[in-house]
Amino acid sequence: MLGAPFFVMERRRGVVLREAIPPAMAAIAAHPRMIGEAFLDAMVKLHGIDVSAPGVRELGKPEGYVERQVRGWTERWERAKTEEVGEMDGVVKWLAARVPPPLAPALIHNDYKLDNIMLAAGSPDRVEAVLDWEMATLGDPLSDFGLTLCYWVWATDPEVRTAGIPALTSAAGWFTRDELVERYGTRTGRDMTHVGYYEVLGVFKLAVIIQQIYCRFHRGQTHDLRFENFGVRAAGLARLAARLAERYS
Repeated sequence: MLGAPFFVMERRRGVVLREAIPPAMAAIAAHPRMIGEAFLDAMVKLHGIDVSAPGVRELGKPEGYVERQVRGWTERWERAKTEEVGEMDGVVKWLAARVPPPLAPALIHNDYKLDNIMLAAGSPDRVEAVLDWEMATLGDPLSDFGLTLCYWVWATDPEVRTAGIPALTSAAGWFTRDELVERYGTRTGRDMTHVGYYEVLGVFKLAVIIQQIYCRFHRGQTHDLRFENFGVRAAGLARLAARLAERYS
């Protein structure tokens, strides 16, 4: 016994996509489609893990997961807001009133986005590793997918540009929102009827995260000027969440 918390990690080598596609990968004509398929299929594989297996079932309490998410992120918003944002009040009410019937629980990542996977170098069709597991738990798989959607397909939306989300997937050849939803539904067999709800929840959560960071700057707990406009970014996401909620009502 070591007498202290520890974890085991393995070094992996590959490519993480953030602001741009590396030239060697960009030279492959079909790279957007290949990356999109590999990215989504890795999520499908994650959501297919047997959550009743020993060592997995202890990772969370999936019962009532979405209700807890709405309640918990609402409380975080109330603690972090630095001014009133009317759109967020409406989004909170919308989410609380429309919680979908629960799906069978899955192992979820809770921050599954393009720059949290590592692609094999020279192989845009293969995921080498999935990174940043600190928020992984057991819960509703579409809550995972909904957050992915808000990072992926709304990159061309003005509010998302205001929020500073990287827009790699807005270029030609990448999966559209509908294609992403269709592929996930086909590969998993899950009912996608309420996917819009989870998309709104994902945008809402992202807005709260950005606002929490801005709150620290606003209170003088950090003087990092990178966070100076995060309040504007959070408000942009609040507008997007409200607009999506109206669309899916």
